[in-house]
Amino acid sequence: MKNVKLIKLWDALHTSYWFLPAILALTAVILAFTMLTLDRTIGFDDWDWIYTGGPDGAREVLSAIAGSMVSVAATAFSITIVAMQLAASNFGPRLLRNFMQDTGNQIVLGTFIATFIYSLLVLRAIYGEEYDLFVPHISVTVGILLAIISIGVLIYFIHHASTIIQVSHVIESVSQDLDKAIDRLFPEKIGVNPQAKQPHSRDIPSDFQLQAYPIKVKKNGYLQAINDEKLLEIARQYDILIYVKYRPGKFIVTGSDLVTIWPGERVNRQLNQKLQQIFIVGKERTEQQDIEFPIQQLVEIALRAISPGINDPFTAIRCIDRLGAGLCYLVQRQFPSPYRYDDDNQLRVIAQSINFEGIVDQAFNQIRQYGRSDVSVTMHLLEAIALVATYTQNPQYREVLRHHADMIERGSHEGLLEPQDRQDVQDRYYSTIQILEENYEIEALRR
Repeated sequence: MKNVKLIKLWDALHTSYWFLPAILALTAVILAFTMLTLDRTIGFDDWDWIYTGGPDGAREVLSAIAGSMVSVAATAFSITIVAMQLAASNFGPRLLRNFMQDTGNQIVLGTFIATFIYSLLVLRAIYGEEYDLFVPHISVTVGILLAIISIGVLIYFIHHASTIIQVSHVIESVSQDLDKAIDRLFPEKIGVNPQAKQPHSRDIPSDFQLQAYPIKVKKNGYLQAINDEKLLEIARQYDILIYVKYRPGKFIVTGSDLVTIWPGERVNRQLNQKLQQIFIVGKERTEQQDIEFPIQQLVEIALRAISPGINDPFTAIRCIDRLGAGLCYLVQRQFPSPYRYDDDNQLRVIAQSINFEGIVDQAFNQIRQYGRSDVSVTMHLLEAIALVATYTQNPQYREVLRHHADMIERGSHEGLLEPQDRQDVQDRYYSTIQILEENYEIEALRR
């Protein structure tokens, strides 16, 4: 993945509430000086649609606009904070990142602030002494237009603020993040990724464990991204083999082994510095190279929904639907091999890669454990497994799905007290197993 640092920078700016409003405020400053320049150089006698009042009226208009914009901006900011508090309590604190990324709220706040700044800058240029008179008619007219636009933005904000806190919107937003992460990461390669999952025995040095030299982690945090192409380039430049100990999304601790290098005698300070720069570490997880993060967000929403304090299985079912859709999309992609080769078919990097079993565990395990006493949640998990099974003929994937179906069925015996409920779950379980076996028979006929 190219320009990992730039992507990280953009992600930090995109999740901030100051960047876009600051851009709009700067635009307002430029617009104010531009309009004032036009007022001083261009006549307006033939323009009937612009403001034609005197200096006192212009001051009153701009003062009213500026004062109202400050009040509206404060109200909008308060509503945004309340929405975030509701999201943190209902959906989980990790979902706050999605609200911070909402461009609509940033544009609303930026529009109000920009209109306020524009009105102040134009207001200071109005003077009406007897010996000298200047009323920027064009600038005042633009200020009125900005106020009208701000009213439209306020109406949009009221609708938008009431929409983004709806559970269906939140779940859809996280699901879209999951789909985008799948598009980015599967298939993913560093160099040439051979079809075989295991390299030839001669590709891994026999003394790798004895001669490899560790590069230590310099600070605590979550590994957010790895510049994979730069990593391969460094490995080829120094003619070394790099074993990456962690994958994005994992928490790393100062002093632990980040990577190990073979042969160890080629490690120097310059190589150490280069390797440290291509591993992006931050205080929180992101979905940029971590497919488990959006999956865990959906799981967190589902777990809160089926908790005794909320008891909302319908929300959990929606999350299961989205998880099933994501897995259907994923099983059609190729998982990257942990062994990465350069253009000369030389093994350069051994990475920690995720597999289908780990992803399915993240998606279903906790929901199964906490939802075993809910019939609708249990049956919907089985439906999701059956749906995913129709999208893959891979025997390993089917075995993973079968394993989870078995655990769901066994858990229902302990979690469900009503015999008829257990029978309904068992019937759904047999239907799921039948779909898995039908897929197996189809694959056998194809062979």
